[in-house]
Amino acid sequence: MLLRINQENPQERLINRAVEALQQDGLIAYPTDTTYGLGCNIFSRRGVKDIYKIKQRDVHKPFSFICADLSDVAIYAQVSNFAFKIMKRHLPGPYTFVLDATRIVPNSMITRQKTVGIRIPDDEIALSIVRQLGHPLVTTSANLTGESPLHDPDEIEALMGNMLDLVVDGGIRYGDPSTVISLIDDRIEVLREGCGDISWIDQL
Repeated sequence: MLLRINQENPQERLINRAVEALQQDGLIAYPTDTTYGLGCNIFSRRGVKDIYKIKQRDVHKPFSFICADLSDVAIYAQVSNFAFKIMKRHLPGPYTFVLDATRIVPNSMITRQKTVGIRIPDDEIALSIVRQLGHPLVTTSANLTGESPLHDPDEIEALMGNMLDLVVDGGIRYGDPSTVISLIDDRIEVLREGCGDISWIDQL
């Protein structure tokens, strides 16, 4: 089902519909500041399992997740002063930061190295959903395995709607995936170049 939401001022009643689906172990497609993502509540075992099935992804390769703000990040990851300063400067934005996980994070979301990838996208729809849900939201690109990410919610509904509980329509998003940066041990390592600019790293 396609749910059209205002990009600038998301309607609370529509955000609540997306949250209700997530609270019932549902899967949704939703917009971010880069492209569309597939998501579920990170504490939904069934939801996470279903996304792995859709993506046909190795279960040893965890997904990243979206937090509402930096205070939430500190609940799910170990944030040093160095990491906090970097993230405060660049979030919300098109970056995924890799940090050491805390014990509260489900094992399905943690790498073998006990790290997690966390996003705070500059997108009011995604952030409104996470705030209302009260838990982080799994994020992975909205596409079938081996295919390019989908940018048009109508296309997502046509190709994947039967596998999802809801497609949140926030308009077409043509961005590249987020830039992934590790901040482990207070060292900056670019793991994937994407939408987020990395020129600032050379200036540190």
